[in-house]
Amino acid sequence: MTELLLINPNTTQSITDLVLKHATTFAAKGTVLRAVTGAFGPRYVASRIGYAIAGHAAVDALANDKGKRDAVVLACFGDPGLAALKEVSDVPVVGMADASILQACAMGKRFSIVTGGARWKPMLEEFVASHGLASRLASVRTVAPTGADIARNPKAAMALLAKGCNACAADGADVVILGGAGLAGLATKLKSRVEVPLLDGVACAISMAEALAGQKLRRMGTKPDPVESIGLSKGLAKLIG
Repeated sequence: MTELLLINPNTTQSITDLVLKHATTFAAKGTVLRAVTGAFGPRYVASRIGYAIAGHAAVDALANDKGKRDAVVLACFGDPGLAALKEVSDVPVVGMADASILQACAMGKRFSIVTGGARWKPMLEEFVASHGLASRLASVRTVAPTGADIARNPKAAMALLAKGCNACAADGADVVILGGAGLAGLATKLKSRVEVPLLDGVACAISMAEALAGQKLRRMGTKPDPVESIGLSKGLAKLIG
């Protein structure tokens, strides 16, 4: 039995529930999923400052979780706090965006990303470049509704998302990633309306986490030297101190 912890570092419980619902459909038989929501911060990450706060919330959630886990999934596209989580986690940590771009590269020569919220475009371009994959990125296209808006009313965004995904095919993409926790499960509904294969960020993260968990890997990071802290949660203060 494989046990995965999903961390949603924003503070919208309905997004956590949405991710968990679809993660369950993507997971293999015998995989047990748990999900936690950020204890503080923005309702949905849609800017650089929200991204920075979400990184703190993600590490805080891991530090205060007491359950058993074989791997961790960071359920926020863009992966805020991923490097820090990997530094302190004793099991593999997989980010939605990280897993998606790696699997997209395995499927085709060039890929695109479609997501909600205009501010994500430069942030995701920088994210891909930081992985040394800028030459593999055909485009990042955004739609006006944020991921939170799409999660509340997915039907209203389907035409916009399909248009954005097909525009990516014109950009030269062999595969398109539908990014965002709020967009979980929509790739399946859109695939008949899009010219190229679609990847679901949650599905990519779950499959990679299961594969790594199956290797029984432990002590993934190298914990930093202890440091005194002020104002942190009890679990996080203990983790770094």
